Amino acid sequence: MNAPPPEASGARPAGPRNFGLGALVVFATLVAYLPSLSGDFIWNDSDYVTAPALRSLRGLARIWTELGATQQYYPLLHSAFWAQHRLFGDNPLGYHVVTLLLHAGSAVLFALVLRRLFEGARARPPAGSEWLAALLFALHPVHVESVAWITEQKNTLSLAFYLGAALLYLDFDESRKPRAYYWALALFVLSLLCKTVTATLPAALLVALWWKRGRIDWRRDVLPLLPWFAMGAAAGMFTSWVEKTYVGAHGAEFNLPMAGRVLVAGRAVWFYAGTLAWPFNLNFIYPRWTVDTSAGWQWLFPLGVLAVAGVLWAIRRRTWGPLAAFLFFVGSLLPALGIVDLYGARYSWVWDHWQYLPDLGPLALAGAGLALAWQRVPAGLRWTGPGAAAILAIVLGALSWSHCVMFHDNQTLYLTTLERNPASWMAHNNLGLAWSKIPGKLDDAVAQYQEALRLKPDIAETHTNLGSALSTMPGRLDDAVAQYQEALRLDPKYPDAHFYLANALVQSGRIPEAIGHYEDALRADPGLAEASNNLGMILCRTGRTDEGLARIEAAIRIQPDYAQAHFARGAALLQLGRRDEASAEFEQVLRLRPDFSPAARMLEMIRSRQ
Repeated sequence: MNAPPPEASGARPAGPRNFGLGALVVFATLVAYLPSLSGDFIWNDSDYVTAPALRSLRGLARIWTELGATQQYYPLLHSAFWAQHRLFGDNPLGYHVVTLLLHAGSAVLFALVLRRLFEGARARPPAGSEWLAALLFALHPVHVESVAWITEQKNTLSLAFYLGAALLYLDFDESRKPRAYYWALALFVLSLLCKTVTATLPAALLVALWWKRGRIDWRRDVLPLLPWFAMGAAAGMFTSWVEKTYVGAHGAEFNLPMAGRVLVAGRAVWFYAGTLAWPFNLNFIYPRWTVDTSAGWQWLFPLGVLAVAGVLWAIRRRTWGPLAAFLFFVGSLLPALGIVDLYGARYSWVWDHWQYLPDLGPLALAGAGLALAWQRVPAGLRWTGPGAAAILAIVLGALSWSHCVMFHDNQTLYLTTLERNPASWMAHNNLGLAWSKIPGKLDDAVAQYQEALRLKPDIAETHTNLGSALSTMPGRLDDAVAQYQEALRLDPKYPDAHFYLANALVQSGRIPEAIGHYEDALRADPGLAEASNNLGMILCRTGRTDEGLARIEAAIRIQPDYAQAHFARGAALLQLGRRDEASAEFEQVLRLRPDFSPAARMLEMIRSRQ
């Protein structure tokens, strides 16, 4: 990111021109991502868009105080989703708009951070390079996954806080005003509460300050950031524990020796650099390559990373921008390089959304490099610069527009994934789930589950999904039970397998066994409202009405708008002779679901007997 001395670089854009450039970046971003606004909820969005049990004020408190209430403990992120659900309900458009605006806003913040960083730098890049870098970040198609997938609002929201903290810290670095420091620290904490990859910010700030001044001073630069490092390390260790304990980042897929993790990390760095430089044939799930520490060629990847680092270090006195960008990129990627276990590594070692923040470093270098190259062309050709930048923006924007289509709905997502990665067992499994909900597609869903099991036969959830599909087919109930039992052999504590097996056993009349599996499901996951309700209904049916009523009421506490549970409670109360309370429950069912005709019939029956 070196350039001629400041006086040769021209005046820095300010005032109306800055506003105009920012508006241009935002406008271009909104146009490029327009297809994302029509997208539906996909894959695990239901784990982030607030669950029914958390939609109350008490649910908001649980988001902050109860581990496991949400898939990951990012309480500020889930509070944001809680607020959005109050505004948008189950309409995905509102969530897409918020995510897109956060992405566009972060692009503008990125430019402002670079502008502040460039001021007074020992070798200031040309004027406007910060806005070119921001445009590259905003329009790059590798970031589509972070914008078009509602779950990844954790990326866009955390980055906005991250860049806000960086901007204020750079202000503190110049002014040394405590107020700027504490505001920056507050934004850093907010970013950690959205996604802990932002824990890399203090190290990134030291790299940026080294680039700016050519040195790092312990008292001026390192000491103020020590509390940031401590908080970031604590947040990272806590998140790693949550990933293992609550999210599921454990098991055979994660049993890699440290040497294997080094191989994954080295290859992942090259992969991410490659998709940034050549953003074609991007995918949702990339092939999860086999790690073999005895294969000499696999060691070329980490050795290549070290070689690049060595070359950049050797030339740092002539040009230090590439080394700074490299350190930022690799350092920010570190949490996602396989050294620590992340649940997503179960499916692939690399994901586009894992490079969303790290890309800032190389794109800052690219923006400055392109601006410098334009400055060095012959004076008679410099008029081509804006046109070249426009063409680059159009190409990137068109690629992003096209890539957004992949994330429109689950069926499109998984079909496209399989076109590019036919060996993705996860895509086969999830396509089966999508097709199982479409009338006439059940046989196709079964075929997808069977293909997933051919690719990876030891996945309990796929056996459970196959069993669920088979259970709806005439004469296949025994086959379904066999699939559930195989799932439990693979994972004896898998709650869904216990739940669906219990349902199948009820159909077979094996009530005592069914009760046991409902109880096992609830021991594994006390938040399974449907299991609690079904168990309650079975207990009521077998004469254990008081116990059954307690289970049904537990289901309602978990999910207050669960109409079937309110109906079951009404039936249990009626069984106990508590007609007025039963009437109130049936009325509540009809408020929740006016088309629930059994509740209307029960109310009519009670009133006819009064």
